[in-house]
Amino acid sequence: MDFSTQMSLLVQLSLIDGSLSDTEQELIYSIGKSNNMTDEDIEKILHEHLRYSRHELPDMSNLTEDDKITCLYNIIQLMKADKEVHLSEIRFCEKIADKLGFKKKVVGALSTKVFSDGTVNADIEYLRELVSKFKS
Repeated sequence: MDFSTQMSLLVQLSLIDGSLSDTEQELIYSIGKSNNMTDEDIEKILHEHLRYSRHELPDMSNLTEDDKITCLYNIIQLMKADKEVHLSEIRFCEKIADKLGFKKKVVGALSTKVFSDGTVNADIEYLRELVSKFKS
């Protein structure tokens, strides 16, 4: 899965509550840029999802273990970005976790450890240890 697919998941999550907050948008741009995406690439993904409200989740079976953990980290970070966590956002994150091969409870466990600050980088070793208990 290329990073634009992960960005698509982030945009889907940000729109699940019906609106894209400035904080969510800033975090999406920050994550995209830190993964070598241009503003134009990010805007294209945003506009696609704003225009078409329903999208299927992509195939994530080919992700490496670290990519899966990073994906989980990013979606949970985004879920918490606007300081309002909606049940629909939790369910979406659980759906992604399940598709990545984790038990849905991993969302709650990571949620307590992930900061919504986009400048905080994930410690992949720590996250790997934390999520290892939640493999399906």
